[in-house]
Amino acid sequence: MNGASDLGFATRAMLADIGHGARLFVRLVRLAGPAMRRFSLVRDQIHFLGNYSLAIITVSGLFVGFVLGLQGYYTLQRYGSSEALGLLVALSLVRELGPVVSALLFAGRAGTSLTAEIGLMKAGEQLSAMEMMAVDPVQRILAPRFWGGVIAMPLLAAVFSAVGILGGWFVGVVLIGVDPGAFWSQMQSGVDVLKDAGNGVVKSIVFGITVTFVALLQGFEAQPTPEGVARATTRTVVMASLAVLGLDFVLTALMFSI
Repeated sequence: MNGASDLGFATRAMLADIGHGARLFVRLVRLAGPAMRRFSLVRDQIHFLGNYSLAIITVSGLFVGFVLGLQGYYTLQRYGSSEALGLLVALSLVRELGPVVSALLFAGRAGTSLTAEIGLMKAGEQLSAMEMMAVDPVQRILAPRFWGGVIAMPLLAAVFSAVGILGGWFVGVVLIGVDPGAFWSQMQSGVDVLKDAGNGVVKSIVFGITVTFVALLQGFEAQPTPEGVARATTRTVVMASLAVLGLDFVLTALMFSI
């Protein structure tokens, strides 16, 4: 009986957590209008989440482009298709690596910062003080951060892909000697704006929603202790990363089946 009751309590607690998270997500979506009316708060969060993540996004994108250019050249050379290096680099970054790697880096840099910030506010009873003053902490604190992350994530993914393409061009054209005209013409003729770049934008928006929401939920539900905030920060990285990888598979399967 103890095993069955423990399983029942665990299941009920899990369903309660899912329900609470769903209600919070619906509230954040419904608060899009009020958040945008006070766009200065959202703008500050775009700066905090996006600009401060720009360095790691740029450096990572550059080195990913270097690796793609080097590996892609030696792979295509076997089949006499080294001129298609630009197409390979662009499709790899725009479709897949740009949104996914940017989201993983965003979870590690911005997601943990959001969780720690909200968790420390809860531990310092700042959220409770706002409720005592009849200020909704979800509308004032969580909603601007949520929509700031949703806007910042596609921009970071675009920067990652652009810098990665430049890195692939540098390795392929400058260092190895691939014809620059073939590099850019193959890319321009083979990359479809709506199908390829559009799919990458959709992925980055979904990943931005997922990572930002997971970070805010973990911070909002963290235990108001230093240990609780530390555990919530760790859960943010793990859960957001797994969610990004799982959603990437689902979105890729859906996009290629359409």
